[in-house]
Amino acid sequence: MNERTNEDNQLNRRDFLINTALAGGALSLVPGSRLWGATDPDYDGPLFIMVDANGGWDATSFCDPKTNVPGELVINHWAENDEARMAGNIPYAPFSGNQKFFEKYYRHMLVINGIDSQTNAHSVGVIHNWSGRLSVGYPAMPALLSAIYAPDMPIAWINNGGYPESANLIRFTRLEDPNLIQSVLYPTRVPWDGAPWIRDNEWAAMRASQQARLDSLRTKDDLLPWQKNHRDIYYDARENAAGLEAFANLIPPADQLEPAEINGRWAPMRRQSQLALLAFKAGVAMTADVAHFEFDTHDDHDNRQAVALETVTDAVDYLWETAEALGLADRLTVLMCSDFGRTPHYNDDNGKDHWPIGSAIIMQKNAPWANRVVGQTDEGHNALSINPQTLQVDEANGTIIYPRHVLTAFRALAGIDMNPITQRFQFFDNAEFDFFNPSL
Repeated sequence: MNERTNEDNQLNRRDFLINTALAGGALSLVPGSRLWGATDPDYDGPLFIMVDANGGWDATSFCDPKTNVPGELVINHWAENDEARMAGNIPYAPFSGNQKFFEKYYRHMLVINGIDSQTNAHSVGVIHNWSGRLSVGYPAMPALLSAIYAPDMPIAWINNGGYPESANLIRFTRLEDPNLIQSVLYPTRVPWDGAPWIRDNEWAAMRASQQARLDSLRTKDDLLPWQKNHRDIYYDARENAAGLEAFANLIPPADQLEPAEINGRWAPMRRQSQLALLAFKAGVAMTADVAHFEFDTHDDHDNRQAVALETVTDAVDYLWETAEALGLADRLTVLMCSDFGRTPHYNDDNGKDHWPIGSAIIMQKNAPWANRVVGQTDEGHNALSINPQTLQVDEANGTIIYPRHVLTAFRALAGIDMNPITQRFQFFDNAEFDFFNPSL
């Protein structure tokens, strides 16, 4: 009875797919959308990954180390028996896996401290740090980059966190389950074991019928505008699907994928990085967000923050090692950021609460502007005013660093600051920080 039921279910699904495909509706697309775009395996432009330490990381136990001040509340327990360390010109806290990370990558990173998110709310902090504004409406940085550099790539922007706002410039794609893309590209296979459930001759008949219908529609002149739009989108989808097939073929078997859990905890950043870099290699994407969501440490701060920080630094290390192995490292830029920081003292639950002052790290391989720290905070982790021209503390002529200043400089670094699309989303601020000037 069970075998017969399973067989009937497979036949019913096969019949449904056949009938749907013969009717020309194997894929349903909304007006103006593109499920697939033109693959560019020869794309040799820049690549970008945004690392979202979601929840509010503790910069004072990471890249803006703070020791305790006599007579004041304890800022960090690690500072009771230790002091800040240096990797090149970059100070870091002797906490979690920081030593390994900073000693390996200080030559490739710029640290920006004292960034004022102007909020203690997670959602606003995410919007502000990734778009440059406190309110909605501006695109996230990867949306701008993708819309300018690769608007026709099939899945140009892969989003696993961060701020998924495109401002209608481009669509983002989620890739949390690689089986989904393979099941879309290979609809004749059973997703969980790859066995065929549509016979080769049936699939050939379906494809031939689809192509005949499309060829017929291609020559019709009496279609309404929306019908022409659907026809052209679907025709492009059929012609350009080969690129995504190349990406799907790069995805390793399940037992070779990076795990989505570590010691029973959900921690998919390594897998997110792996899939993003394979998509870059296949020429179907050029920006991606990778994220970890365990930084909101209102209790048991030291233990929880240590695990979260090491999870992120380990994933970023994996990201760079894999990019090097794939021949992509020389084109890659990584931006690490969080919603905001944590309070410079502990609460009654031995946790730390929300604090608007945070940091960002920008990484490029052997960048001339790397091995530097810009921006500054005082002993209590309050942001100090910085002179945009000298990048030195200047209470008289300086200004606090805000996320818009970081993203303005990042736009210039990425070569998109003068692009007409970028110009539609300007930040109206006279302060332009030359963070990437190696002589400052």
